[in-house]
Amino acid sequence: MQHRQLGKDGPDVSVIGLGAWPIGGGMGVLEEQASIATVRAAIDSGITLLDTAQAYRTSESTLGRALKDGYRERCFLATKVSGQYAPEDIESAIDNSLKSLGVEYVDLYQIHSWNSAYPIAATMETMARLQEAGKVRFIGVSNFNAAQMQQAYEIVRFHSNQPRYNLFDRGIEGEDLAYCGKMGIGILPHSPLAKGLLTGKYTPDYIFPDDDERSDRPRFQGALFGKYLAVTEQLKGIAGDKGISMVQLAIAWLLRQSEVTCVLVGAKNPDQVKEHLGAAEVQFSEDELNRMEEILQHTPEG
Repeated sequence: MQHRQLGKDGPDVSVIGLGAWPIGGGMGVLEEQASIATVRAAIDSGITLLDTAQAYRTSESTLGRALKDGYRERCFLATKVSGQYAPEDIESAIDNSLKSLGVEYVDLYQIHSWNSAYPIAATMETMARLQEAGKVRFIGVSNFNAAQMQQAYEIVRFHSNQPRYNLFDRGIEGEDLAYCGKMGIGILPHSPLAKGLLTGKYTPDYIFPDDDERSDRPRFQGALFGKYLAVTEQLKGIAGDKGISMVQLAIAWLLRQSEVTCVLVGAKNPDQVKEHLGAAEVQFSEDELNRMEEILQHTPEG
């Protein structure tokens, strides 16, 4: 497993991480023992960064059970405070997260999203106090744009930003990517497979179960769903020529960016984890990247 440094002076972490939204049941209910097996398979395979959040349903408690028996000491554990960012909300959230995870501290604590209802100065100062108290080792943000990151950074230095970034969602490629590169902020892309659109495993007539978050999202319905899958099908041709899967192509495309520290990929079973690992060694030629760009010109809006 390859490693990259988190930010300009943080620790080395694996370039592929485990995003723990699926094991919380957000993409369909999973058996807890199966989720525990997935987490442990990820750590056993060399994945060190595990990412969850206060808002990820049962993810923290399931992850906590998976990290028993020596697994906690082998990972870089990240979670997020979600939704409410007043000082008392953050202090309560971290204590609840530590209890759910069954740990004394987390390695990375992140603000899940920007919320203008809460002054960023008070939010960041609270995060710094948690760091000083030893409850968190490093601070990060999530889903912040460049202007928001700048406001936060002026208050307290942080090591990472976790934005949505994949072949279909490229909004960070302007100011946000450049800002992170300039400031030495590591990027931890979430949703690298666009919630499954980039797996190459769905057909336009597929209907998602009601307990799956995608069941009522426009991207996964009707004609728009079909248009996205058509673009993925073309990208699969490039993956096939390289002898890799579409999943591996999507992850490797993100890792080609030096600003990206670790790609957070969700998994529902150990076999998916194994597939993700194969992306770490993939390299693209200029011709392949140009072919991909031509195909992506047909990405639908939505």
